[in-house]
Amino acid sequence: MKKRVVVIGGGLGGLFTGAILAKEGLQVTVLEKNINIGGGLQTFFRNGEEFETSMHILGGFQPGGTLDKICIYLGIAGCLDFAPDGNDCIDRVTYLCDGAEYRLPGGREAFVAYLSGRFPSEAAGIQGFVDLMYSMAAEVDIFNLRPTENFLAAHSIDFFRPIDEVMAGYVSDPRLKELLSFINPMYGGVKGHTPAYVHAIITVLYLNGQSKFRGGSRQLTKALVGVIEGHGGHVEGGCPVTSIGVGQKNVTYVETADGVRHMADVYVSAIHPCALLALLPPGTFNRTFTARLNEIPNSYSAFSAYFVMKPGMFPYLPGVNFCQRDYGTCWNLADTADGVWPLGMMYITPCDNRQGRWARKVIVNCVMEFDEVRRWEHTCLGARPKEYDEWKRGKVAQITDIMGQLYPGFGAMVEHSYSASPLTIRDYYGVKDGSLYGYRKDSCNMALSQMSVFTKVKNLMLTGQCINLHGICGVPLTAINTAEGILGLNVVVNKINEAYEKGL
Repeated sequence: MKKRVVVIGGGLGGLFTGAILAKEGLQVTVLEKNINIGGGLQTFFRNGEEFETSMHILGGFQPGGTLDKICIYLGIAGCLDFAPDGNDCIDRVTYLCDGAEYRLPGGREAFVAYLSGRFPSEAAGIQGFVDLMYSMAAEVDIFNLRPTENFLAAHSIDFFRPIDEVMAGYVSDPRLKELLSFINPMYGGVKGHTPAYVHAIITVLYLNGQSKFRGGSRQLTKALVGVIEGHGGHVEGGCPVTSIGVGQKNVTYVETADGVRHMADVYVSAIHPCALLALLPPGTFNRTFTARLNEIPNSYSAFSAYFVMKPGMFPYLPGVNFCQRDYGTCWNLADTADGVWPLGMMYITPCDNRQGRWARKVIVNCVMEFDEVRRWEHTCLGARPKEYDEWKRGKVAQITDIMGQLYPGFGAMVEHSYSASPLTIRDYYGVKDGSLYGYRKDSCNMALSQMSVFTKVKNLMLTGQCINLHGICGVPLTAINTAEGILGLNVVVNKINEAYEKGL
C-alpha cells in the first residue's frame, strides 16, 4: 500500500509539499480550514473584480529559474501564465521629501551600472556588495537546487551577520544604503537583526528576473491541487483541524471540525507552529521547545488598500513601486511612535488577462504592527464593530492622500476601494499576530529562529515559511526539504534537475 500523508494547511507550503509527495507516489490528503484553498495564493472578488491577497510580484519563474525548474518537474509549467516585467525598471523607488526617483533595472550588471552612475564615488563598494550578495546566495544548496551532503552546512563569515552592518562595510552614502535596502519590506527586515543571507537570497531572486501572474495567483493553486488530485490525493477546503492525537511520540490521528478522524503514516504541519501547538495535547513537546515556539518574534504585518480605478484613468505600471516619506526609514517602517503613518508603502498594478495601457486595479501595501489593531483582536471576520470600519476608512484616506502626491488627482480616479488589516491577515491565514512572513530570522540568536523540518514526534514534520525561507520561492524550497525528510536526501532535487535537463 502507498504510504499515507496528511498535510495540515492548504497554503503555499502545504500545496507544494503535498504535490511533491503525491507525484512521488504517496497518498496525500490536504486539510485546509478555509473554504478557499491557497493561503497567500488566495484571491477575492468585489463587484466582479478579482484581487490577489499576497503573491503580487514573483521571482524565480523565468526560464531556468528555481521555480521554473520545480514547476517543470511537477508538470505544471505550461499551466501558468506570467507577465514578465522586463529588465529596464523592475523596481521604482520614490522619496516624498525631495521628489527623487530611482528606476532600478533588473540583471546583476545593469543594477550595478545604474547605481554606480547615480553614486559614482561608491562604484567599487556597490560592485563589491552585489558580488557578495550573489556569493552568499550561491552558498545555499537548496536555493540553487543543488544536491547536498547533509542538512547542515558551513557558511562564510558574513552569512549570519546583520545585513545593515555588512552593507556599511561596503558603502557609506545614507541614500545609497536606503536603495540597497529597499527590498526589505518583502522579507520583514529589521535593523541589527536580519541576517545578510536573507537579504542576499531575496535580492538575487528578483534581480535575476521578476514577473506577475497574468490573471491572478489562483492559477497556481489550481495547478498544485491538480497535481495532488491527479495522483490520487485529496484537497479538502472548509475542513479545519481541531485536534491532533498523539501516543508514544507518534501522531495517531488528526480530527477535523466535522468529527472525522484522518489517519496516516506521516503528518505534515503547514501552519504556524504556534497554531500547531494549540492542536496538540499538552506535553507533546517539552517545555523548553514549547517556550521557544512562543517566544520567537514574528515579522510585522500590513495594512492593504485595494483600489478599482475608473477606465482609462491610471496607467499600468510594470514592476514594483516603493514610496518612502524620507530617507532613513526603510528599516523602521513599522515605527509609528510620532503618529506618522505610513512611513512608506509598496504599490503595484496587477496584470489582467488582456492587459493594455491602463490599469483597472491598484494594490497598496503598508507595513503595520499588530498592536495597531489589538483592541479588536477578539473580534472575528464579519463581526467587527463600527469603529473598526471607521478606522479602516481613515487609513485608506491616508494612503489615498500619499498616492495623490505621487499621482495628482488620484482620489478622483478611484471607482471603489477596499481594505484589509492585520486582523484580516491573521484570520484568513491563521498566523500569529497577522505576521506577513512568519517567524523573524534573527542574527543575534540564530539558534532561536532556525527551525528544522523534523520534530520530536517521530511522524510529524513541519513545512511553511516559519521553517526555513519565506515567500513565493522560499516556501516551495522548504517544501522540498520536508518532502526529502520523508523520501530521502536529494531525491527530489535530483529529479527536479533531471526533469529540467530532459526538457532542454
